[in-house]
Amino acid sequence: MARKASIIRTTNETSIDVGINVDGAGLFEIETGVGFFDHMLEQLSKHSLIDMVVKAKGDLHIDDHHTVEDCGIALGQALNEALGDRRGIKRYASIDLPMDEAMTFAGIDVSGRPFLVWNVDFPREKVGSFDTELVREFFQAFAQAARITLHVKNLYGANAHHIAETCFKAVARVLREATEMDARAADALPSTKGTLNG
Repeated sequence: MARKASIIRTTNETSIDVGINVDGAGLFEIETGVGFFDHMLEQLSKHSLIDMVVKAKGDLHIDDHHTVEDCGIALGQALNEALGDRRGIKRYASIDLPMDEAMTFAGIDVSGRPFLVWNVDFPREKVGSFDTELVREFFQAFAQAARITLHVKNLYGANAHHIAETCFKAVARVLREATEMDARAADALPSTKGTLNG
């Protein structure tokens, strides 16, 4: 069964069109109008091996907030839909991911219970014109809509670009592992409750 989903989200602030294939090859078409955010979503796709198409038009004349947050919601909704009842997945994963001087931990439980634990501080408020506080806003929206528990902690780092990129790459890698099918339990739900819907 193909684990794919498409979401169209339209509000007075944004118009978002998202498509994903969980069992992809990390191929991406990203156009949000926010250059640094595009770069981060490309990392998310490439390192998770989840094919992603993200086309977004937002009220960037105000700021990037609504576009970033709504992309998180739409991508999360797409992941939740693509995973279905989550039967056969590995469910859990964690990693310490390095990039030059920065190291970030990410841990995930594809549990059906949305929660974000965020322990990341940036040395600067902006990377170029991008507000670094929006990295958390994206993952908050994504975790809620995807119905996953996500922990992200920057262990150390000096460069704000590197810290942000380790967050996206670390989450990508744990998404890849946790959503992979478990060859030893391909028809089973990895829960004693018998459900991963909360």
